Amino acid sequence: MGFPIYRPRRTRATENLRSMIRETELSVNDLIYPLFVVPGKNVKHEIESLPGNYHWSLDRLPEVLDEITELKIPAVILFGIPSYKNATGSSAWDMEEPVQQACRLIKEKYPDLVIVTDVCLCEYTEHGHCGVLENGCTVNNDATLPLLAKVAVSHAKAGADIIAPSNMMDGYVKAIRTALDEEGFTNIPIMAYSAKFASAYYGPFRAAADSAPEHGDRKGYQMDPANSDEALREVELDIEEGADIVMVKPALAFMDIILRVKDTFNRPLCVYNVSGEYAMVKAAAERGWIDEKRIVMETLTGFKRAGAKMIITYHALDAARWLRGE
Repeated sequence: MGFPIYRPRRTRATENLRSMIRETELSVNDLIYPLFVVPGKNVKHEIESLPGNYHWSLDRLPEVLDEITELKIPAVILFGIPSYKNATGSSAWDMEEPVQQACRLIKEKYPDLVIVTDVCLCEYTEHGHCGVLENGCTVNNDATLPLLAKVAVSHAKAGADIIAPSNMMDGYVKAIRTALDEEGFTNIPIMAYSAKFASAYYGPFRAAADSAPEHGDRKGYQMDPANSDEALREVELDIEEGADIVMVKPALAFMDIILRVKDTFNRPLCVYNVSGEYAMVKAAAERGWIDEKRIVMETLTGFKRAGAKMIITYHALDAARWLRGE
């Protein structure tokens, strides 16, 4: 049935009509806000590569947590800058380091806020890779797994609600699930970075987290951006090993992957609107080249339309304000 019997413009005439037939709705409940916690006191330092985002010391963290809870954003994901680094990244499971301390603070003072913790070693190793190095250059997959499990258990003990391993080691979900269960944390879900690509979009984050590799790159364990079928195999493996939530990262250039994962698997799907995606929008908006609000909201809605249930985004504070009409 075509024109002139069917005229699609009839239902686009007013905002109320458009809202009545709108197929995808973005909500504040979809948002997860990343936080960078650091050692020391009285630290609120804007991250140059992520304008509007900050390094927070524990004593000043409530400033942003108050804002997050007032905006009704349901969850945060924590990244830590450690007080020390070494070859194995042992500060990652040190109970007195920033992530573990932040978990305890949030659980005590903001008990309704969902705490997601990133589990990786790149911020904690002196070489910047995501695991134990073999012969000084190659990440030893199997030697890394028990260390990741120790990190996950330390986060759960500190009060994390969701464990989000991002390391892309083979077998990492199984190792972490087993360790959590053995320690009595059977009800802590795992949000696996299942389809994590070796992407140029991570640049600003690596500056913010001081996690760039000292040498080489991560193409030996993160995925080739050209591959789609491989992403489905990775997701399937993580689900078989016990992943409760799966993730596609980055999001913007990988919406085809988001859609395929959503259509193929019966698991909640999270996407990470990563630092490079954020930084490009901020840079263009600063120059007056784009309408920042419209671009951000269109992009986030696009992630939902493609199949995302949750969105980790540095835009979360602004998006929450815009969603309530500010």
